[in-house]
Amino acid sequence: MKHVIAGWSIALALGALALGILALGALATAACSTERDAGSSARTGEAAPRPATRLTDPADADAELIGQDLLVALAQAKNFHHKAKVHMTDGNLPAAVASVRQILSLAFPRGAPEADDVRNDARALLAKLLISQGQLDEAARTVAEGLAQSQRESFFVANLYTVQGEIHEARAAALDASEPGNAAATGERHAAIESYDHSIQINERLQKKLMEDR
Repeated sequence: MKHVIAGWSIALALGALALGILALGALATAACSTERDAGSSARTGEAAPRPATRLTDPADADAELIGQDLLVALAQAKNFHHKAKVHMTDGNLPAAVASVRQILSLAFPRGAPEADDVRNDARALLAKLLISQGQLDEAARTVAEGLAQSQRESFFVANLYTVQGEIHEARAAALDASEPGNAAATGERHAAIESYDHSIQINERLQKKLMEDR
């Protein structure tokens, strides 16, 4: 049980870190766009356009750049992650599952790439929780949904393949326990390796692209 809790803690920590990175990434993108717009206006001798609504609190400056709808969605996802962590610490797994499912129902701005990342991160954690409760078929469906709906390769998609591998391993263990030497268990282990290989290949491509962009 200690190992399971440690796994959840790592997953939650990565999820919280990922949400912070997504917010910073959205801010950086918005800031670059604002700089380009300002530069273009300066060249044409026109004043840079000002937002229709100005927030007086300096702490809200980031919200102006990112867009409050995206910022709120990211903040809500982080809140549900924290709730799930508390429920898991208390051993209330059904409540933890419910909290993570709420992330999947959050509304994001149309076309926001952060939406796929946040949802895939939530699906990975949800699948891990389901695995711990022996709900392997539901965990597999959760991962499959994320993979089918993903629009691009990312760390979060690679992580879904990693969790998919863990599901195959759990199935193999269950088959071994009920019938040692079961050929189906060997098949599940081979499927696990294929899933891990998918994850490795995606991460390698992402890493290569990052190195090329430097």
